[in-house]
Amino acid sequence: MMRFNLDNKNSIMTEQTAGWRCMVALHLEDLRHCMEFLAIAYGAGSLYQIGLRRDGAEFPIGLRIRTMKYNDPGNYEFCALLRDITDQKNSERRLFYLEKARAEISLNSIRDAVIGTDITGRIDYLNRAAENMTGWSRNEALGRPVSDVVQIINRVTRKRDLNSIEIVLQSNTHSVASTDTVLIRRDGSEVTIEDSAAPLRDENKQLTGAVMVLHDISAARTMTMKMAHLTQHDFLTNLPNRLLLNDRITQAIIHAERRDTQLVVLFLDLDNFKHINDSLGHAIGDKLLQSVAQRLCACMRISDTISRQGGDEFVILLTEENQPIDATRIAEKILSNLSVPHAIDQHMLHVTTSIGISTYPDDAKNAETLIKNADTAMYYAKEKGRNSYQYFKSDMNVRAVERQAIESSLRLALERNELILYYQPKVNLKSGKITGAEALIRWQHPDRGLLLPNRFVPVAEECGLIIQIGRWVLREACVQNRKWFLAGLHPGSIAVNISALEFRRMDFVEEVGTILKDSDLPPESLQLEITESVLMRDAESSIMVLQQLKNMGVQLAVDDFGTGYSSLSYLHQFPIDVLKIDQSFVQDIVTDQDNGVIVSAVIAMGNSLKQQVVAEGVEQKNQLSFLQGQHCEEGQGYLFSRPICAEQFALLLKTGINCI
Repeated sequence: MMRFNLDNKNSIMTEQTAGWRCMVALHLEDLRHCMEFLAIAYGAGSLYQIGLRRDGAEFPIGLRIRTMKYNDPGNYEFCALLRDITDQKNSERRLFYLEKARAEISLNSIRDAVIGTDITGRIDYLNRAAENMTGWSRNEALGRPVSDVVQIINRVTRKRDLNSIEIVLQSNTHSVASTDTVLIRRDGSEVTIEDSAAPLRDENKQLTGAVMVLHDISAARTMTMKMAHLTQHDFLTNLPNRLLLNDRITQAIIHAERRDTQLVVLFLDLDNFKHINDSLGHAIGDKLLQSVAQRLCACMRISDTISRQGGDEFVILLTEENQPIDATRIAEKILSNLSVPHAIDQHMLHVTTSIGISTYPDDAKNAETLIKNADTAMYYAKEKGRNSYQYFKSDMNVRAVERQAIESSLRLALERNELILYYQPKVNLKSGKITGAEALIRWQHPDRGLLLPNRFVPVAEECGLIIQIGRWVLREACVQNRKWFLAGLHPGSIAVNISALEFRRMDFVEEVGTILKDSDLPPESLQLEITESVLMRDAESSIMVLQQLKNMGVQLAVDDFGTGYSSLSYLHQFPIDVLKIDQSFVQDIVTDQDNGVIVSAVIAMGNSLKQQVVAEGVEQKNQLSFLQGQHCEEGQGYLFSRPICAEQFALLLKTGINCI
């Protein structure tokens, strides 16, 4: 039996112990209601309960029971220590609401959507991000099944998936985050998400609900897809790059092997791109590449792959579908489409392409060799005159190896002083007097002997060495001409051929001026020969460059005249001193009536424009007679002299030529 020492009905029990100050008035009637309460408190050591004041008001009390005295077995005397903890509970309540407000602010400040449900799956909480992401306001969503508000489908299959809260409530375990899910918002729009959920449990570890977190990965996924696209596509043209092309060729080979069909690879290189890029700048060059890419796409089927390999090189994969591939027809279509002038920033740019073609399984059985063989055939097309296509043949590999060897040796030729100049005289057709000479490059190769320009100049143009070689030729010719002057000889003007790449460089005019100054050669003793086709590729720009050179005092000549496509209006605007009739017209000048008419017309036009006319390739007496009859002023060819070294030319200047 529990017994309390109470002085009287309205006694006050006090004790000061362990920080408790108990001063609580109890009525005896209240003790009967506290007996069970006291017994529980004794077992717990201390306990929080609600007390009733005499006037019926409730207040929180803290209760601690201490054993005061042991009497008979089973009988104890207790001292109950009670404390009014109203202030403490008020502080705890304020702290609770403060923490709740902080949690609410935190949840509303994050970008992830947080959604809570009760054990039945009905929503009891949404943060602000969840409202924005789902399109449901909190008031509208509260009490609704979570499946109504959070509708999720699989990104790949487009079928409905259980959301992570539904999974958690069924399994009572955490869900694994998924990244292949799409949230269907209230308005029907879609958001790519990563979702996960966790169970909520009470103090007895019983499931009471779940909380879900939705993370919007749309931007991250877009960036990932963009990065993946960039790794497989050319940044300038957006065409597949080398990596993606190789993969597609490999897959196409597997498919063709199963179906016993054919594949075709076309390797394209733009013929006139480098001089445009160097002269007009990379911005114009980039736009031209984009224009070329657009035209190629217009020529091809959707099933074909057009790839930019880099620079001005493109590769096209043709796959056989319902009928055999007609590579010839496609190549001719490409040549035709690309030859139409490209309008780029008020420039009408002419660019053609050379195409090499290889086939599977005849020419190669893998992607790398197919591309390599098509590349080899493309170089063969360039050697054949460009703006054409060639099918791969096995003997082309021998030529490709030779070309590579020439390129490697050519890079060392300048350093080793292996390049030399020969000079072919120009002769007045009336007097037979030497009026000048054309400087012609030769390569004294240590193993192959003396190489003519057609063996190495095309290679130099393709690999970019033509700029260094061209400047060496120009400087060497000026220095040599100055030496002849100082030796008391009178060689006249020395003509130097200028390549398209040199002529279009921004520093070309400045470089000519520097070389003339360094060599101390009078400008009128230098004649620059530019082909008709180079001048007409960008006529407006050519006029400006030619005028700058003319102001400098340099003589200007149009080389290979008659083989290009110049208009008389532009020809009249060019400040030209000399027209050189191409040797292809001169060779059959007597036997071919058409050639005779063309040569006569050019001579007459040159005379009327007060331009000097030089006939190239004069080899026979009857050709000379025809030219003299048409009042052609000068000639050049084997009839007068073959190209000779500087020492021999000096001797020729002293002895003269006796063939007129």
